[in-house]
Amino acid sequence: MDVKASVKHIRMSPRKVRLVVDAIRGLEISQAVDQLNHLNKAAKTPVLKLINSAVANAENNFDLTADNLFIKEIMVDEGNKLKRWMPRAYGRAAPIRKRGCHINVVLGEIVPTDKKSKPKKKIEKPVKLSAHPKEEEGKAKGKSIAKEIKEPKDEIRDEPVVKGKRIVDPRREGKGKHTKIEGKSERGLVGKMFRRKSG
Repeated sequence: MDVKASVKHIRMSPRKVRLVVDAIRGLEISQAVDQLNHLNKAAKTPVLKLINSAVANAENNFDLTADNLFIKEIMVDEGNKLKRWMPRAYGRAAPIRKRGCHINVVLGEIVPTDKKSKPKKKIEKPVKLSAHPKEEEGKAKGKSIAKEIKEPKDEIRDEPVVKGKRIVDPRREGKGKHTKIEGKSERGLVGKMFRRKSG
């Protein structure tokens, strides 16, 4: 079984990365890691991270062991180029190409293993928790007590009384800006003027 991994947009020239990649192509994982640890090249860091990622894919996704894997294929492709300019003599400009690369690796098994697909574990149904202890008693008796369990509504605040008439404050702000007196109509120009919000 082949296991793949890739890394893209590495800000290194593919020519420099291929020097590192050619040293580990076809080696076992343990030998490749030892080889990379003793190389004096900056490109060894992303290559080592890529191999560790591919081994992790093999162990977690396919239940393979790292001791039975080797580097079957590893390729360095040309990536994006950043174009910059360097000023030169007589007002000229020389191009600079900052190259990037993509690395793809394929791991293979040294000794092929035939693993049968494991049966999937059955997921148990979630246990329904009762919202209120009285519900269980009601189910046992065969009665629905939803009406009894209803949460109490917000208590109405004590509203002040002015000259025998109750003041209604629909927004419950208590500032008196949006109040109205029961029994009086809000229609008309005067009602609109007093209903306006003051800046």
